[in-house]
Parts: sequence; C-alpha cells; structure tokens
Amino acid sequence: MTIFVVCYDLNAARQNYICITERLKALPHCHAQDSVWFVEYTGNEVSLRDALSQCLDGNDKLFISAISNTWAGENMPICGKWLNDRGY
Repeated sequence: MTIFVVCYDLNAARQNYICITERLKALPHCHAQDSVWFVEYTGNEVSLRDALSQCLDGNDKLFISAISNTWAGENMPICGKWLNDRGY
C-alpha cells in the first residue's frame, strides 16, 4: 500500500465534513492537522481523489500526493511515529 497525504479545504455551501472524514477514517490513517490526513490506500492518487471528490462542492479544494520516505515534520509525534512504523 502507498501512503498519501490528503489536504482539503471545504469552502462553505454544504461543507460536508462528515462525508470526507468518514471516508478517510475508513482507511488506515493518521489525522495530522485540521484538514490534513495521512492514509494508506491501495489505488493511486486519481482513484483516491475520485472517491473523496464525491464529498466536495464545486468550490472546495482537494490535494493528494504520495509520501516518500524522505519527509520532515515538527511537533507531530503521533503521525511521525505512524509514518515511521510503516517504513516512511
């Protein structure tokens, strides 16, 4: 499985936080910051985007990228450990 970082910004209208957070929680995950998650996913960025975009309004933003084993963070002990435990 690949680890992806998922970042989103819901900009009013329905603001369907429940939809997107429930979909992210259904995957092995670490909730890093308010709208930033690390998730393990068997597909690629496009298929993950397609699965999550069903929760978005037309003015919402979504960014997804695979994580490499060369990352840096600060004050992220839980998600840092989560990534390290998975070899990242």
